Amino acid sequence: MQKNLFDHFSQDIPLSEAISERYLQYALSTIMHRALPDARDGLKPVQRRILYAMQELKLSSTSGFRKSAKISGDVMGNYHPHGEQAIYDALARMAQDFNLRYPLVDGQGNFGNIDGDKPASSRYTEARLTTFAESMLVGLNEDSVDFRPNYDDTLEEPVLLPSSFPNLLANGSTGIAVGMAANIPPHNIIELCNTCIHLIRYPDPPIKTRMSKLPGPDFPTGGIIVSTRDQIEKAYVAGKGQIRVRARWEVERLDRNQWQIVVTEIPYQVQKSKLIEGLAKLVQNKKTQLLADVRDESTETIRIVLEPKTRKIEPETLMEAIFKLTEMETRFSLNLNVLIDGQRPKVCDPWEILRAFLNHRIVILKRRTRFRIKKIDHRLTLLEGYLVAFLNLDRVIEIIRYEDKPKETLIEEFELHEVQAEAILNMRLRSLRKLEEIELQNEQTRLTKERCDLDDLLNSDELQKNKITDELKQIKNIFAKNPACKRRTGFSDMSDAIDFELDDVIESEPVTVICSELGWIRLYRGHVPFDQDFKFRDGDSLKFALHGQSTDKLVIFGSNGRFYSLAASSIPGGRGLGEPIRLMLDLPNEIEIQALLFHNPERQLVVTSETGYGFIVDETEVLASTKAGKQVLNLKKGDIGKSCVPCEGDHLALVGANRKMLVVPLSEIPVQVKGTGVRLQKFPKSRLSDIKTFAMEEGLFWKDPRGKTRQAKEVEKWIGKRGSMGLKAPYGFPTKNVFS
Repeated sequence: MQKNLFDHFSQDIPLSEAISERYLQYALSTIMHRALPDARDGLKPVQRRILYAMQELKLSSTSGFRKSAKISGDVMGNYHPHGEQAIYDALARMAQDFNLRYPLVDGQGNFGNIDGDKPASSRYTEARLTTFAESMLVGLNEDSVDFRPNYDDTLEEPVLLPSSFPNLLANGSTGIAVGMAANIPPHNIIELCNTCIHLIRYPDPPIKTRMSKLPGPDFPTGGIIVSTRDQIEKAYVAGKGQIRVRARWEVERLDRNQWQIVVTEIPYQVQKSKLIEGLAKLVQNKKTQLLADVRDESTETIRIVLEPKTRKIEPETLMEAIFKLTEMETRFSLNLNVLIDGQRPKVCDPWEILRAFLNHRIVILKRRTRFRIKKIDHRLTLLEGYLVAFLNLDRVIEIIRYEDKPKETLIEEFELHEVQAEAILNMRLRSLRKLEEIELQNEQTRLTKERCDLDDLLNSDELQKNKITDELKQIKNIFAKNPACKRRTGFSDMSDAIDFELDDVIESEPVTVICSELGWIRLYRGHVPFDQDFKFRDGDSLKFALHGQSTDKLVIFGSNGRFYSLAASSIPGGRGLGEPIRLMLDLPNEIEIQALLFHNPERQLVVTSETGYGFIVDETEVLASTKAGKQVLNLKKGDIGKSCVPCEGDHLALVGANRKMLVVPLSEIPVQVKGTGVRLQKFPKSRLSDIKTFAMEEGLFWKDPRGKTRQAKEVEKWIGKRGSMGLKAPYGFPTKNVFS
């Protein structure tokens, strides 16, 4: 049997081993050369090649535009042996101000839009570099980075760019490799520069200092980050996590007490057209009945108008529902997976990425300094030769005129280098004037000093840090003048939105809320009589019973001085025993519920502590936007929040556990937003038991243990100075020292 000609080149190996080896090579290729950005300049290979090719085409920010097809063709033909469409897609993305926080390409023509429309063909669009891209290329021609041969060894391309600012965190990056991915959000460039300046002096600052310098992402489309600072910090430290982003909106008041909601910014990477489609479905959905109309009135700026189906609903509640049902709220999945030193993939925190950038800048500084020293040394060599020529001008002229080989004669007679002799021979006659000699001497002195300074810079870490700091300050000052560099994304404390039933958002109906002593809460439809026999668990009993509407909010006052808010529609209904209110709010087990009220925005409340301090607060000021509540009454050590009642009438009655009663005018109690308040009643050896507001002309009433209503005679007897102890309570006042 005839042997195959290629048998001695072949080798039998298991298929699984061959596939594993080849797939590993493919995986490494996607990780190193396609998907993950370099921590130093923040670019992927195709982006780096596009910027370098545009610089070679001399497409500066002040030059004219060139066809995108020309740029893509140059990149593909010279540096990037892949499809032209992939190159153009990368170029177009670098020109989109809704994708990149600081666009690197200045595009002219249709480069796509936030609606999701694709860019026009490359033959129709034009491009040039932006000032941000130019700052990344500064020093490229000064031997600041290594170059390598291109794919066919005909040209050279940079391994990475000098990058004067931390582009990776400034513009972010997204990529999917084999077994790993990167999803890095953009940040504010001014905050990044400030953070870098701080890291130069304090390489490992406390986490609170780091977060104060770099509080969170800054998305090109704006929006509001509703994750808490602790959640952002946790995601940053781990290098992974989620950041909640909401659209920015405002209420626009119309005639006849009407209103509409206007959305001015949408979350990052959300296509406006798809968002409008989702909102349109809510208009068509008869079950939810949230919106009457949605209009996209956007021009160069976002303007989405939402008309509610009924004005009875609060705008905040309506938007809460829309956030749940549409992409008006998204979660950005943070994954800070980058290439360290261009070789090693690693999940880093933002400050580690900035340290990699700063180390890169130190390398760039040293290389540019050495390059400048070489230039100076070469020039000083020439100047030395020129000055020798001036000192022996007549003899030099004579040699040039009469010698057959003037170059060799100059070298031999004046001990010159070949380059010096060549420079002397190339001098023009006009350079032989006396003024030129003085200028050469001044230049020699200046360059000699500059070289000494550069030597000091290379030999001093402290001078290098100062130089990098000065460069960062300079570029920060340049960017600070650009309106586009101001922070666009805001922050909000609405980290945990209050849950509610979407079916109850619009329809308003009477409800009864029942809360037990142990904190179990339930809701009945309709106004149920309070004397009804409500069932409770063993050892539990009724504490609060309220009538209201299903669209109302409940205000809860805790013994920790915090107020909590809860939508009535979020309370479980039916005939069961309810659910613990502590599961609906971040209410610690040791905290007692002291008051439960239906919210009235036009009402004021009197809040007091057990030691007799308190003040009046507008009810709109106590509404909490998160489950964690809102601190309103500040408490001293050992004190607790005791009472919270609506301001009804013109006087306040207080009674202590020592049965001392005091009546003070409400006009003497200050109105505050938050604080400790003032002393309302003095208790040397006792505590406040209860309070009640009333109208003096109607009198002061209370209920005795048998449920009968009693009235105090001559209430004026208990009127006293605010902060006094008061007098003994009227005859027949309940022994529990409470008004009801």
